Amino acid sequence: MEKTQFQLVLRTIASGLAVKIIAETGLVEDAALEKLYSSALYEALEKEQTKVWHYSVPKLYELWADEANTGQLTLPE
Repeated sequence: MEKTQFQLVLRTIASGLAVKIIAETGLVEDAALEKLYSSALYEALEKEQTKVWHYSVPKLYELWADEANTGQLTLPE
């Protein structure tokens, strides 16, 4: 995938994930985005080769919430 295409995919996923975080946690938008962008999950999402961007938003939220609760990102094998 070209870099610009991947950036569009990443933005779309991050937007959907932020909406899910807001809906599930009640955080305001700025806080939700800050927590998302500072997570290990987002770091993995930014790297196309990890293929984390293939997961659905509900699955990504599950991974994010687990990381938020445990302090560790555990990706499915």
